[in-house]
Amino acid sequence: MNYTDKILPGEPHPLGATYDGKGVNFALFSESATGVTLVLFDVPGDDNQYKEIDFHEVTNYVWHAYIPGLGPGQGYGYRVDGSYHPESGSRFNPRKVLLDPYARAIEGRIEIKDSMHDYTFEHRLQGNIYEKNDADSAAEVNKCLVVDTVFDWEGVEKPKIPMHESVIYEMHVKGFTATHPDIPEAERGTYIGMTNPKIISYFKELGINTIELMPVHHFVHNKFLLDNKLSNYWGYNSIGFFAPHAEYSASGREGQQVNEFKEMVKTYHRNGIEVILDVVYNHTGEGDHLGPNIAFRGIDNQYYYHQDPVNHFYYRDYTGTGNMFDLSKSQTLQLVMDSLHYWAEEMQVDGFRFDLATALTRGAEGDILGSGFLDAIYRDPVLAKLKIIAEPWDLGPGGYQVGKFPAPWSEWNGKYRDSVRRYWRGDEHQLKELAFRLTGSKDLYEKSGKLPASGINIVTAHDGFTLHDLVSYNQKYNVKNRENNRDGENDNISWNSGAEGHTDNPEIIALREKRKRNFLCTLLISQGVPMISHGDEYGRTQHGNNNAWCQDNETAWMNWNWSENQKKLFEFTKSIIALRKKLPFTHCQKYFENTPGKEAGYKDIRWINTKGKDMENSDWNSRLNRCVGLMLPFHPMTPSEIHKGTSLNSYLLILFNSYWEEVSFRLPHGETSLKWRILADTDNGKTIESEEIYTNTYQVQPRSMVILKNVK
Repeated sequence: MNYTDKILPGEPHPLGATYDGKGVNFALFSESATGVTLVLFDVPGDDNQYKEIDFHEVTNYVWHAYIPGLGPGQGYGYRVDGSYHPESGSRFNPRKVLLDPYARAIEGRIEIKDSMHDYTFEHRLQGNIYEKNDADSAAEVNKCLVVDTVFDWEGVEKPKIPMHESVIYEMHVKGFTATHPDIPEAERGTYIGMTNPKIISYFKELGINTIELMPVHHFVHNKFLLDNKLSNYWGYNSIGFFAPHAEYSASGREGQQVNEFKEMVKTYHRNGIEVILDVVYNHTGEGDHLGPNIAFRGIDNQYYYHQDPVNHFYYRDYTGTGNMFDLSKSQTLQLVMDSLHYWAEEMQVDGFRFDLATALTRGAEGDILGSGFLDAIYRDPVLAKLKIIAEPWDLGPGGYQVGKFPAPWSEWNGKYRDSVRRYWRGDEHQLKELAFRLTGSKDLYEKSGKLPASGINIVTAHDGFTLHDLVSYNQKYNVKNRENNRDGENDNISWNSGAEGHTDNPEIIALREKRKRNFLCTLLISQGVPMISHGDEYGRTQHGNNNAWCQDNETAWMNWNWSENQKKLFEFTKSIIALRKKLPFTHCQKYFENTPGKEAGYKDIRWINTKGKDMENSDWNSRLNRCVGLMLPFHPMTPSEIHKGTSLNSYLLILFNSYWEEVSFRLPHGETSLKWRILADTDNGKTIESEEIYTNTYQVQPRSMVILKNVK
């Protein structure tokens, strides 16, 4: 085909490669480029055969052309020309074939090669990193693929689960099914593997109604990792903000990852389960100033990245990855918003968790709230209907913003995690903060008009110790990451329960199992939205590695061969999730007021001490006090019911004891004698309503909690 005879001007929008049934419209933004060349790869698998087409149409910095006859499966990339002055931030090099930022699909696994850099390693070793590298990267760079977006959703709609009713499960697409014995080997670790009936049944049995996928945007495998025979397992190194990661495709046919991802979402929606994406827009897989020219750096480095204010060869870095995406620029912000819309509308996902979200708000000077990103989210009618969750921190000045993201944002509640960990470790003086965390972190969210569901309660997540390791290690063990154990968090607020790592001591094993139950039970009865990190429901271990981002192996994968203790922990977790769903007080839409009704003397929440009396200041302020009781109505009452003095005779009582000895709690009686039955006890792991009735006292065992229900 002689493409030069068929080129038409095309349109500047939409950006990317858009197939209309007759041909493809190509559109690429670059404010500073002096020339753009489309590179078409005609023979699949032969990277040396390609055609080049120069663009001549430019509209508002968008270079565009339309080519009739092209269709789905067409491989392509761009060469972008302009000045090469790295010291001033300009790094155009037309010898590098670049990925389209709007590509809907990218082929294969991206491994960084020397030819992808705009400077040579020889010059780097000589100290001259401003010398241009003329090697052509066409044969080694991954190609973008034109896709047809037509897909039959069969009328399946989004579940639209209210945020306060969500039980979120954070997971990794590959790691979750990589070793599952009931999934065909070719489908393990893929989007299709995630649709297996065994996996769907697992989530439904456990009680999960929302899964949060770790990054599925097409990502890069860092050169450092490849040199050390590792890989970027977690995927927090995005390069294709519209493209599902190709390595999770079961078919192996390039471009099929798009439909396979859609099939996965449709399957989960059909089963009443939502799908949230963990998205990484704060930086890209091109890395720091010594990284490759894969896409944004070669298309318009000065535009897409926050430049160092002194030397533009370097980047302002508040992400710890070497670069930071600049959302204070209108087109960069538009790219992120277009990406979100694509995943929400075309791919039908139900929400987003934003990695290092504070970085997305930073303006041209690195100032928080300077980018316009929060306003764009707030004003967007499509995104307003979805779950929008911030990881509310980055590594820059003032970056810890827990409680400060405005509505409609929810947040990973890092203060919940730290408070619950400290309390169950047995730290002193923890009760006051624990009370706020158990009841929805009113102190963090109420002033900005947000509700308890604004807090995503976490005890563990992908980043840090697993739950099993939290109770089994005092220190991290990350040597396998090849960074001399320097990576990963040092202060994990963990305790090994009496022995470091693996032990055969039955007493220590029993204590660890109980402590896991404490964490899970606390998480699942707290106000706010609980998030379980994959595998914690049965006690997955990473053997002390608290930063398994590069461990694409059994270290980080789910292990489906469970011990008896792991089976018991799964059953306990399942039972507590079911209990949560039966107890409306655990996911109220409003905060508890802790105020008595005008006529009934009723309180919507009551804190009691071991004497069965209301907690006093001396109880809250005691440095050594590690015990508290929380008494709640079994069914929350509306303000009008409280005002009218509606009678209430059904209560729940939760008793906490992080002391290393058993503690006797006097059970509250109120105006009439109350009788109590046990619903759950983390000491023995029982979650079946007991037949035995307690009227006066209950002995809460060391380092355990109990849930009781009154009986008439």
